[in-house]
Amino acid sequence: MKQPMVSIIVPVYNVEPYLGRCLDSIRCQTFRDFEVLMVDDGSTDAGAALCRAYAQGDRRFRLLEQRNAGVSAARNLAMDHARGTYLQFVDADDWLAPDATAVFLRLAQTTGCDLAVSWFYRVDGERCAARGHIRGGQVLTRQEYAEHMVKAPANFYYGVLWNKFYRRAIVEAHHLRCPADVSWCEDFLFNLDYIACSRLVATVQEPLYYYRKRSASIVNTQATLRRTIETKRMTFNEYKELYRQLDLYEKRKPQIYRYLLSSATDGGVGPLSRPLEPEDGEREGAGRA
Repeated sequence: MKQPMVSIIVPVYNVEPYLGRCLDSIRCQTFRDFEVLMVDDGSTDAGAALCRAYAQGDRRFRLLEQRNAGVSAARNLAMDHARGTYLQFVDADDWLAPDATAVFLRLAQTTGCDLAVSWFYRVDGERCAARGHIRGGQVLTRQEYAEHMVKAPANFYYGVLWNKFYRRAIVEAHHLRCPADVSWCEDFLFNLDYIACSRLVATVQEPLYYYRKRSASIVNTQATLRRTIETKRMTFNEYKELYRQLDLYEKRKPQIYRYLLSSATDGGVGPLSRPLEPEDGEREGAGRA
């Protein structure tokens, strides 16, 4: 079987009401040479059956199944099976802009970057607002990217996987995987490890992803004070180590330590806020925040 250019990874756990829109947004991407690795993480709803229907109807879609072990384990299983040159991550209750994969791929190929990062839309009820941090399109060294990140490290823009595009060769060469022993911040820990192994980062201000803000998310339901403190301490050690590796620790020490007081945010610098129309998911192909 021909190797796909992109492997799109979708962990699935009890999100049946949202899953169809997510998978449709992937199926209808303007760029077509991809595989979709859907990982059912022991769902108790009909999500797995829906994934099977997509796999039966489109050979690019594959369903992997595991006992409930969490989103990190699901992503890791998919990475073990991925064959694409690039990796792209989508949460099953979110969706992609129609040209998201095409824009990311073009950015990666024209700049030679190891990591591509986009703005996104946050969807909260009927409202849709653009979110991000680095303005304009830029090609940055990892040190330059870290200089931006230190200003807002808890911003989703830097922390999450779903507004980014990764080279699988780097992930495999350095045996990078999501830490399965933490229930949140696992995305940021993966990104810290990946940045340390990267050379160039390319950014685009165009929102390419729609992030659905839900009160039932893991962050909102499991972030106890004790767990927050423990995770923050562990994440800070990794964060601090990255800046040491990049020879930026002494220069940015006061800003680096502010991370301990920061709290996760989906940003607030986006200029666009508008009602989300019923069929906007197809045009949305612009992102989400």
